[in-house]
Amino acid sequence: MITVLSGGTGTPKLLQGLVRVVDPEEITVIVNTVENGYLSGVYVAPDVDTVLYTLAGIINEETWYGVEGDTFITHETLRELGCPELLRIGDRDRAFKIQKTLLLGEMPLHRAVEIQSRALGVESRVLPMSNEDSDIVIVTDEGDMEFHEFLVERRSEPGVLDVRFSRVKPAPGVLDAIESADMVILGPSNPVTSIGPIINMEGVTDSLRKVNVSAVSPFTGGRPFSGPAGKFMEAKGYDASSLGVAEIYADFLDRLVIDETDSDLKGEIEKLIKEVTITKTNMENIGDKIMLARILLGEIL
Repeated sequence: MITVLSGGTGTPKLLQGLVRVVDPEEITVIVNTVENGYLSGVYVAPDVDTVLYTLAGIINEETWYGVEGDTFITHETLRELGCPELLRIGDRDRAFKIQKTLLLGEMPLHRAVEIQSRALGVESRVLPMSNEDSDIVIVTDEGDMEFHEFLVERRSEPGVLDVRFSRVKPAPGVLDAIESADMVILGPSNPVTSIGPIINMEGVTDSLRKVNVSAVSPFTGGRPFSGPAGKFMEAKGYDASSLGVAEIYADFLDRLVIDETDSDLKGEIEKLIKEVTITKTNMENIGDKIMLARILLGEIL
């Protein structure tokens, strides 16, 4: 069994490759929930939904958020009524969010996600990292900001001084999914706000030390594939590079896969991580995704 720790952009791309190399039923995905919250009366779990939609084959690959070909009648009508939304939620996407909101009145998040996963025909197991709500605050040079305020409304422009999020308990099955795995993969998601909240939950680091763990750096040539990962890492005192990723994961990581453009960092990273693999990590098409999945699984090199 393979267990993947995921955020909402880079790692879902890798999942598209993994499910073509490994039986999807042998894959468990533990997904970040630190950005979850209510918007326009519905419960929004951005990373969980992105993983579900990716594995169901309906993800909007232009944005890596929402459903491909979705309409936005409700969103546009709300704006016309003077009730604009911070996030642009499509109509089909909103239906899944409404269902999740209703389910949460009767059961914990991991059970609601299980029901939606079955409805979408997802063969892999998708686990939210926690059933508990978590607050995340981006401390900027313009004051404290809620995550989506910083990311969407302010387009990640303010300088970042710190990132704070509350520590929550793992959802049922999370620790077991890590400890029973033949391999754990940390996908190329933001190490601070996507993977960080998962590995900082009680017991997770201890569980990771017991198994074989590989990670894919989300950096190439000193720049993140997407988003403000560099700003967040520097705010936490790490170098905004694959070397900084190695520093964050050094306590439990067995292998780090880095891009060819970062080959000059191999020697420094090997002081922290015993195995470093250099390859193309920028996943531009399905062939790239399959190749990276095979490299992680040891089928290449």
